[in-house]
Amino acid sequence: MAQQQTPQAGETVSCDVCLKEVPASEAKIAEAADYVAHFCGLECYAKWKRQTEGEQPPKSA
Repeated sequence: MAQQQTPQAGETVSCDVCLKEVPASEAKIAEAADYVAHFCGLECYAKWKRQTEGEQPPKSA
């Protein structure tokens, strides 16, 4: 069983979509069987989810 690590103070991670550096304690995390992805917010998470599901982004009016 994989053991999760607790983020250390001052530790940062890169958003998996926009690559923005965010504090590890503030990152949104999506877990899958073999990896963990970090996101700076819900907008980047939604974009990543659409890409992984092969969907096209919504068109702007």
